[in-house]
Amino acid sequence: MSRPRLIALDWGTTNLRASLLGDGGRVIETRSAPGGVMAVQDRRFEQALMALCGDWISGHRCPVVASGMIGSRQGWVEAPYVACPADLAQASAQLVRVDLAAGGALHIVPGLRCVGADGQDDVMRGEETQLWGALLPDGSCCVLPGTHSKWAWLGDAGSVVSFQTFMTGELYALLTQHGILGRLMTYGQADAAAFAQGVQLGLSEYANATHVLFGVRTAGLMGRLPPASLPDYLSGLLLGIEIAGATRSSVPRSVTLLGDDALCARYEAALAQADIGSQRAAPEATTRGQWRVATQAALVEETE
Repeated sequence: MSRPRLIALDWGTTNLRASLLGDGGRVIETRSAPGGVMAVQDRRFEQALMALCGDWISGHRCPVVASGMIGSRQGWVEAPYVACPADLAQASAQLVRVDLAAGGALHIVPGLRCVGADGQDDVMRGEETQLWGALLPDGSCCVLPGTHSKWAWLGDAGSVVSFQTFMTGELYALLTQHGILGRLMTYGQADAAAFAQGVQLGLSEYANATHVLFGVRTAGLMGRLPPASLPDYLSGLLLGIEIAGATRSSVPRSVTLLGDDALCARYEAALAQADIGSQRAAPEATTRGQWRVATQAALVEETE
């Protein structure tokens, strides 16, 4: 059996996932808890960590690496952003150390920042570690679906050259749960045709996003779509707007999708309508990326 070498934490806004890694970064055991950054009361981050895996920390005495929102301004300690283009070596050289009262230390991976062609700042935390763990070819375009979807463009040796964030998932949640669009919707019945119809409109009318989004309401009011079809129609519309916006200056032949299976499946369908090929990233990209960061920073020694 592989001996424990590293404790890797994927510590996001809503959840904390811990992985005990052995030789070569192999996963020995995983644990999770709803102890994300926003759920920790009174900044009691060490208590949340020890409650989940304190026995690992005291019993194995191996390094601890964390990536994600734990390094944000709302997290344990704010880790700096590394300016793009940025590679694994640059990020690993800027880990933020937090000494633990129980002994040992936590090492937080910094996020990345870049400035787009529009002059706007963009940032990511956690996704950079996934990108380095995905082992993508040079020149790849990778899409990470989620609440805040990321489109990242890679250069030589896996460096992240630039990226863009799209609030697609958050907009969907806000519009369906807190906006007038959700008033006419019913949920639980998938409608692939309505989704495809939304994607097509989003791709062609992304510059008129706020106008065509109101059309979700009128599609229900006028009976053009039944209530059960409106959620998928809105989802497709938002994905079409995102894809058209992300590819307005350059259309990749293919992208790699990295994330939740159900979300990736939606992106696959929408990308196909835009004549963009797609493939899935290899599994365990997060823990593989954390292992690579730890070995690059000489916290653990690569044995294979």
